[in-house]
Amino acid sequence: MEEITLNLQTFGFNSYFKKEFDKYKEEGCIVGRVALEHKRMYRVWTEEEELLCEISGKLSFNAASREDYPAVGDWVVIKTRDGENRGIIRAVLPRMSKFSRKAAGTNIEEQIVAANVDTIFLVNSLNDDLNLRRIERYLLLSWESGANPVIILTKADLCNDLDDKLAMVEAIAMGVPVVSISVVDESGFDRLQPFLLPGKTIALLGSSGVGKSTLTNYLLGNEKQKVQTIREGDDRGRHTTTHRELILLPQGTVLIDTPGMRELQLWESETGLAESFTDIEGLAEECKFRDCTHINEPGCAVHAAIEDGQLDNQRLTSYKKLQRELAYFERKQNKRAQVEEKKRWKKISTDVKQNR
Repeated sequence: MEEITLNLQTFGFNSYFKKEFDKYKEEGCIVGRVALEHKRMYRVWTEEEELLCEISGKLSFNAASREDYPAVGDWVVIKTRDGENRGIIRAVLPRMSKFSRKAAGTNIEEQIVAANVDTIFLVNSLNDDLNLRRIERYLLLSWESGANPVIILTKADLCNDLDDKLAMVEAIAMGVPVVSISVVDESGFDRLQPFLLPGKTIALLGSSGVGKSTLTNYLLGNEKQKVQTIREGDDRGRHTTTHRELILLPQGTVLIDTPGMRELQLWESETGLAESFTDIEGLAEECKFRDCTHINEPGCAVHAAIEDGQLDNQRLTSYKKLQRELAYFERKQNKRAQVEEKKRWKKISTDVKQNR
């Protein structure tokens, strides 16, 4: 394999980001990509070197939410410090895509898992932990992110009913590529090559123990990512990757490895549900009533498809569950926005009174 020349284009810099960065050139800044985040300190790849950066006071002051802070994969504007491998992040360039989920806990807060991703590898293991409902959830957020999903099924060498499981996954994939691979017998990797292109970014997402770190090591050709075996008894994995990080593959593809997710709560999703359930959305157009809830209405095309064996009832149940979750999330978001608006006007009123 030819040696890759390290430059901004290798790291994913393109005309879109160049146009945005040109606004800052006169300020003597440089551009870089966030490779690692740790407690509001950032490792940033630049054309010349890797810098340890922190955000400027102005950026922090103006940040209204987590979305305004840098995330792994972001392109950022940096003011360097003379004689030091350090810098100050002055701005975050507008993102081309972002994979987000609701942060853990009761607060309605966004967690950006990866930014500026071209392709998302949704990694699942072909063992007893293969979960179609979880794949549907990942697909929904992947479509909403702006990146293109690819479903990767690992440990194919351990699967005795590979064809059946592939058919099950393809039935809910709605045209998304489904690739089964095995590191042991090195099968399936040829189908990943079209996505492993110089200057492109791929994010690895999935639960613990599905083989993300093993896949990363195979693509790298070394043992950079620590690998642990799955637990005996419940066939579930243990966390190996502990943080999100950019990794440059030998062919010049940027890989974002992520920790295994124990839960995947939905974030905003205007189009993801429709993209993930095109089969149900299409059938709903044929229902007798426009506001059909697909419960017990006459002339329901969705239930007719279930009775004919064309649609799995569990898929409809999953669809309705995600609908309810998104509706609940939207209500909480609206309530939070109202509270924030009241706080803002209260502060404005107080400031006006103080300045009289």
